[in-house]
Amino acid sequence: MKKKAIVTGITGQDGSYLAEWLLEKDYEVHGVSRHASVARHDRIEHLQDRITLHSADLLDEGSLISLLEQVQPDEFYNLAAMSFVPVSWRQPTFTAEVTGTGVLRCLEAIRRVNPQIRFYQASSSEMFGKVVETPQSETTPFYPRSPYAVAKVYGHWITVNYRESYDMFACSGILFNHESPRRGLEFVTRKITDGVARIKLGLQDELRLGNLKAKRDWGFAGDYVKAMWLMLQQDQPDDYVIGTGVTKSVEEFVDLAFSHVGLNWQDYVVVDPKFYRPAEVNLLLGDASKAQEKLGWQAETDLGGLVRMMVDADMARLSTSPAKLRLVA
Repeated sequence: MKKKAIVTGITGQDGSYLAEWLLEKDYEVHGVSRHASVARHDRIEHLQDRITLHSADLLDEGSLISLLEQVQPDEFYNLAAMSFVPVSWRQPTFTAEVTGTGVLRCLEAIRRVNPQIRFYQASSSEMFGKVVETPQSETTPFYPRSPYAVAKVYGHWITVNYRESYDMFACSGILFNHESPRRGLEFVTRKITDGVARIKLGLQDELRLGNLKAKRDWGFAGDYVKAMWLMLQQDQPDDYVIGTGVTKSVEEFVDLAFSHVGLNWQDYVVVDPKFYRPAEVNLLLGDASKAQEKLGWQAETDLGGLVRMMVDADMARLSTSPAKLRLVA
């Protein structure tokens, strides 16, 4: 009999890759999308005939309870969040409700309907924020530096609390930055690769960015969703840092992207203070040795390969879709 999985945030980058992976593992996949009639489904368009979409909301526990009673899943992956850090400063209360207490509503719904359902929470390296040690592991104290990160810390600890209080199989994956051609254009990595493609194709003249010195541990989202699945296949629930163990600056990412199309980034990039964060996170570097040892997980895609993949995808998209040439990144 097929296992059943519910994936919140299935229309996002991680949700689409996780759905592909679960289908490959012969799961019956159920996706959750807010206001399904109007949501963007382009990332999962190629999967629509193989998954079932439901309309539910992390702001409404009743809708989650109804969903669980209807589907009766074996696993529940909570990838839904207000996930863009700059917006969390403009909408801090909404961010807290969705990204923070939305996790509590998922856990409480599971506890009420069937506490045997295995739960995955998408925690974030942003929780480390103003880091107190490098690299960051599962035991590194959190020091969040944005409303998004603070909400993620709540989601993380309420997951631990339900695991310890109710003996639920609840795990958190503390994922470091993970990118792909499916990343939203508002995120800096995709803004860079889309901008490089536009400049190479003569569609724009410059690329305006914020802090080029910020350093991140960047991996490929397609690799990271496998770690999510592996966490829920273990005998005991636990939390795991997922990262590559390599940190690079935004400037280095920019250089790789422009070099791939034969351009010098310094001829096109303009540093614009309006893109700086109110409280910057300067350095993130993950120690994924626990995941490597206990899950057998390893990052398979290096940063150079990731950047080439993203630039090539944006070049192909913009070269073959005339309507998209007029879009502004």
